[in-house]
Amino acid sequence: MFTHPLLLRLFPFLTWFPVNSFILRGDLIAGITGALVLVPKAMAYAQLSGLPVYFGLYVALVPAILGALWGSSRQLATGPVAIVSLMTAAAITPFAVPFSEEFIGLALLLALMVGIIQFALGALKLGTIVNFVSHPVILGFMNAAAIIIALSQLDMLLGIPKGRSDSFLKDIWEMATYLPMTHLPTLAMSAFALVLMLGLKKIKVLSKPSVLVAVVITTLVSYAIGFEQKSKAEVEDIEDPSIQSLVIGYINADDNIRDLSAILTTKSSEVRVLGKEKDIAGIAEVDHQIDLMRLAVSNLERENKLRMQTLRKLHFERAKPQGNEAAALYLVGKVPAGVETDGHQWHVKKIEKGSIALMGGGDVVGNIPAGLPSFRLPPLGIDAIMSLLSAALIIALVAFMESISMAKAMAAKTKDKIDPNQELIGQGLANIGGAFFQSYPACGSFTGSAINLQAGAKTGFAMVFNGLFVAVTLLFLTSFLYHLPKAVLAVIILLAVTSLITPDALKHTWKASRADGIVALITFFATLIAAPHLDKGIMIGAVLAIVLHLYNTMKPRVAILGRLPDGSLHDAKGHDLPPSKIVTVIRFDGRLYFANVSYFEDAVLTAVADNPEAPYVLIVGDGINDMDASGEEVIHHLVERLNGNGIVVLFAGMKKQVIDVMRATGLYEMIGARRFFSSAELALDAIYSRAEYDGEDDPLRLPEKMPVLVTKLHD
Repeated sequence: MFTHPLLLRLFPFLTWFPVNSFILRGDLIAGITGALVLVPKAMAYAQLSGLPVYFGLYVALVPAILGALWGSSRQLATGPVAIVSLMTAAAITPFAVPFSEEFIGLALLLALMVGIIQFALGALKLGTIVNFVSHPVILGFMNAAAIIIALSQLDMLLGIPKGRSDSFLKDIWEMATYLPMTHLPTLAMSAFALVLMLGLKKIKVLSKPSVLVAVVITTLVSYAIGFEQKSKAEVEDIEDPSIQSLVIGYINADDNIRDLSAILTTKSSEVRVLGKEKDIAGIAEVDHQIDLMRLAVSNLERENKLRMQTLRKLHFERAKPQGNEAAALYLVGKVPAGVETDGHQWHVKKIEKGSIALMGGGDVVGNIPAGLPSFRLPPLGIDAIMSLLSAALIIALVAFMESISMAKAMAAKTKDKIDPNQELIGQGLANIGGAFFQSYPACGSFTGSAINLQAGAKTGFAMVFNGLFVAVTLLFLTSFLYHLPKAVLAVIILLAVTSLITPDALKHTWKASRADGIVALITFFATLIAAPHLDKGIMIGAVLAIVLHLYNTMKPRVAILGRLPDGSLHDAKGHDLPPSKIVTVIRFDGRLYFANVSYFEDAVLTAVADNPEAPYVLIVGDGINDMDASGEEVIHHLVERLNGNGIVVLFAGMKKQVIDVMRATGLYEMIGARRFFSSAELALDAIYSRAEYDGEDDPLRLPEKMPVLVTKLHD
């Protein structure tokens, strides 16, 4: 229907048309089926990202539709995924407190940056840049990230406090000290949800919507038993003077941190102004003030962390209020005789703006604002952009690799054509558009895409219908999710990431290549150690893979060839073949460039020194794919040096691109056209045909009873 190339380039979804009712009905069923699974998972992934749960639904709306309309895959489902959600939290946590307004703003900025990077790469047709992150690197990263994701849900699964520092492993160790404080109702809810989901998956009719069914059941149970118990208290409600002093100290330090943070923002602006004025002395003075304030903030945060660790280990009982009097808080076991309590045990969840948030039951999703996400401009501060730049680049590449790998896997089954650059544009527009409608970074989802394929989706309309169902949920169904336990969302995440832990794949990589296995393992451990800075782990792996690749190209395989009884040429050392007294045959496998020319030269000279009687050297170049100026110069010097010593250098099987370099520099003419042969056999035949060399018994000579058709070179 629409065939103009420019029109299809700008609006790739026009290729879906014309759409008949049969295709549309199939897409509608696939869209609704996918949405039923997506809604609870989207909320779970938002919890993982450090954002309120409804942000997961926002990511499943605008980005999902834009990714389908402008991508090249007709079945790829764009939305929130576990890995990107974790990387989002890891990128922003060092700069803002999860669930805070500042954190939300930075998440939107990160989505915008990721989208711009992806769109730019696609528009410039640089989709192949993802090849710099090798499969072993991604494999090691995915396995480490899956373990990090699983461990990060311990607090939700057990109802215990979670530490927040610059070291994920340290936070997990701190959480281990809270294990005796496990909230038994939360643990029971987690176990119930896990058993329920695993059981429903075994029932064929309920296997696909098993997560949704489990969410409905656990929400009803939570409502029926009053699973949530939360309240607020003021400092003066605490009866123990030492605990009251501890809380006051926390509140004062928190106020100081907030004030200092505001001053730091102002001072950073001053530095930029002084930079424009080139006031070096002024910049140095303000930088010194900033360093002192950052040190003060760091000390205050460390003190408050210790205070909160102490507070979280305490349990309180609360007296029933008498009239208008505030309800007093007592440490468990220290309630005065005759004082009636409310029957609950409370612990401090957080202290915010001078108020103490208390928890006496399990944690639930709570209020979800009804309505579609409103337009919101991400904060565009230069400091924030520079702070998130490296993380945005890594997330953009990892998200695209996850998206394109799923798209290609589905295309192999549907026989559709996938354009990686168009897919980058689609993912980029999805994140750019989502950033203005309160979405954090999105990417192609394995689960959602697989459901689309299985449900019979034929075009991207499936994801459009999927997004519309999410919109209906946001408009009319949010109130029913209030009592959904967060422990259930943690179980959903736990089950989702189990497929990412693949020890067999790591073992397979190790067997295939020890170097790749080492890269995968180092990436795995580097990611675990560097967490929550996940970008550092994958960057270490990527750099290591590139360095190892360069190291391998510096010492490519060089073989001295001999002849087997069947007439084929093989590596003489590997097959214990005798040397020839007439010709030394050397094969070089790899690109001949500046990094390995010295190795090539040494290999040739060593081979000549080991076989000094042979007056000929034959360089078999069918494995040399390319040659730079350094390679050309080394060959030039080698030929001159060996010719000067009475040794004739011949070449066989040189590729056209290598011959072109030699012709352009005059090296081909200097060596002489008669010394170039199309195959090693023709070169050897020419050597042995010379009258001065009978060579009847030479190990490299092909017996006359064998045809000269044996021209392949083997290892």
